[in-house]
Amino acid sequence: MPPRSEEPRRDATGSRRGPSRGDGTADPRTGEPGVGGISGARAYTPRGRTIGEDRLGDARAARAEQRRTPRGGRSGDPFRPALQVLDGGRTGRREPTRRTPVVRTVPERAPREDPPPRRRPARSTPARPAARRPSRKPPKPPRLADPGRRLRLGTALALTLFAVIGIRLVVLQAVESPAYADAGLPDRLRTVVLPAPRGAIYDRDGAALAHSIEARYVYADPTLVKDPQATARALSPLLGIPASDLAEKMKQRMLPGGIPSRFEYLARGVDVGRARQIMALELPGINAHRDERREVPGGDLAANLIGFTSADMNGLEGLEARYDDLLAGKDGQRRYEVGLGDLAAPIPGGFSETTKAKPGSSLKLTLDRDLQFVVQGLLAKRMEKVKGSTGAAIVLEVGTGEVLAQAAYPTYNAANPLNSEPADREDVATGFVVDPGSVHKAITFGAALQEGVITPDTTLPIANAVRKGDTWFEDTHPAGGKRMSLAGMMAYSSNVGTIAIADKLGRDRLIDYQKRFGLGEATGVGMPGEATGRLLPAEEWSDSSRGSVPIGHSVDATPLQMAAAYATIANNGTYVAPRLVKEIIGPDGKRTKPEAPPTRSVLSPDTAAELRTILEAVTTVDHATGLAAAVPGYRVAGKTGTGWRLVEGRKQPGEVASFIGMAPAEKPRYVIAVFAHTPGGGGGDIAAPAFRDMMQFALRHDRVPPSSAAAPKFEVFPR
Repeated sequence: MPPRSEEPRRDATGSRRGPSRGDGTADPRTGEPGVGGISGARAYTPRGRTIGEDRLGDARAARAEQRRTPRGGRSGDPFRPALQVLDGGRTGRREPTRRTPVVRTVPERAPREDPPPRRRPARSTPARPAARRPSRKPPKPPRLADPGRRLRLGTALALTLFAVIGIRLVVLQAVESPAYADAGLPDRLRTVVLPAPRGAIYDRDGAALAHSIEARYVYADPTLVKDPQATARALSPLLGIPASDLAEKMKQRMLPGGIPSRFEYLARGVDVGRARQIMALELPGINAHRDERREVPGGDLAANLIGFTSADMNGLEGLEARYDDLLAGKDGQRRYEVGLGDLAAPIPGGFSETTKAKPGSSLKLTLDRDLQFVVQGLLAKRMEKVKGSTGAAIVLEVGTGEVLAQAAYPTYNAANPLNSEPADREDVATGFVVDPGSVHKAITFGAALQEGVITPDTTLPIANAVRKGDTWFEDTHPAGGKRMSLAGMMAYSSNVGTIAIADKLGRDRLIDYQKRFGLGEATGVGMPGEATGRLLPAEEWSDSSRGSVPIGHSVDATPLQMAAAYATIANNGTYVAPRLVKEIIGPDGKRTKPEAPPTRSVLSPDTAAELRTILEAVTTVDHATGLAAAVPGYRVAGKTGTGWRLVEGRKQPGEVASFIGMAPAEKPRYVIAVFAHTPGGGGGDIAAPAFRDMMQFALRHDRVPPSSAAAPKFEVFPR
């Protein structure tokens, strides 16, 4: 067998190494112990090889050895037992605590030779092993990552991530959800007004004078209207509104905040049947909803008194305006969430809130519908006959102050007020300021009787005229200086006689009684814009005022104020303020009486009775001014008057004829006042006939029995 070359070998790193020694001595160049033979090859681990390569080398060496070893369990190295003994049993044995990777070096294959014959080694005492020399520990392999630690770390990170996501979801769903939902809610909300049914207005017997009926309002959603012009043309004949106006309403516009308008009224108070026709057209963006419309069954019946409402059910004039808060109630609304785009339908389960409407209360007036109808008709007929421009008629119930009828001329149809003029809608009884004229003489006579400056039997010499200041006051029935009774002065409406009585009474006491009778202040009957009238203050009186004021000039009053003054005489001298509202009927049907009207004593009952008797002369004495006011079968007390109409304190052309009376005179039931502004004419010719017809109907309507005794006989010029 040829000797092996002593040429230095190179390790895996490329370093030159000396020849391998098998005697266990250290290499003189490196200082490393020599390793020889197979055990040295096994124990030697070259540098620069990985654990995987070590294991791969081990596996390859094991397979090669198995091929060379005929027996699977024994080594073919004859020196292995001895090496194990010399090596302390370490050769070929693994460390119990740590496995050191070993790289096996396969020597160059030599020519095959026959194995030497096996010898049984002789038993001998084992030689003492040579002293161990310290050997260099093999380098530690790199520490591998702990898979369990990696698993725990990954699990912790995953759980943390899921926890963060879960917490964020909870915050979004539970805490921040309302904020996100509310952010887009305004775009999805729709509000539908639920109109509160407006209270009705009834007469004293419960007959409806004005009430609301079910109707529909038609509206447009401009964002959904595809062709405004075509849609307007289709709706115009059904709504009675020009197509141009409808198209303008359907134009898209922005609301404050940059939100597009989704609701525009097209018409209010549309008949239910007409609304169905509109809905049958299926026009995009056009819809209808429940509404109400004010119905006035009587048309112009008490229209100047009742007034009217707007399309939005707001009271604009008359009692509708005065008691609007009471009648209107409170509208409700429905707010709900709808989808956007073409599917603008309520979202199931979305936001929805409904506030119920609170119906308004109703008014029960003191008016008698039948009496109102007749009085209003008689007034209009008389005004047309005398070519009057403005007129009023009032019927008061004595003792209660209740207004049974209050008519005005001209009038209008309250169901269609837009076609009327403002002057036609004025309530003449409370807004018509006049210079009352001779109807004021009853106040002067009553104050003088109450103060005792005259008695029912007083007579005075009456001249044909009297001068006060720079003004002459004449009588229409000259007495020529004769003595005249109080009844005669009243029957002939003597200016001279009345001024003489006022001189006895005095300025201050006359002004005081004017106020007691209710002049100079509003009656508080409940009509909006009621005029207060005006009394001439004492400091403004002139010499001529001492003649004009007692006979009803230089005095501003309304027809209702004068009617209330005569009702005081009829009510035994007690003033009761007129009123129109009898009861308030709540939505629940509960009835409440309004506060009682103010009352005060003006005359004693005896004085009031004496004055009523004097006033009967006006309708009974021959050639008296009020004969046309007499009612067959009933005693009538009253007074005619001729005054002027005042507008902003200025006298207007024409004259105001009036008659105010009561019947039956012995125990009055009603007081009726008639005023008419005409081109000319006295109260006896123009107003008295209308009074007669109105009083006759009122007495018969209420079945008042005729007077049981005739009126007394009066002497105008006592002997």
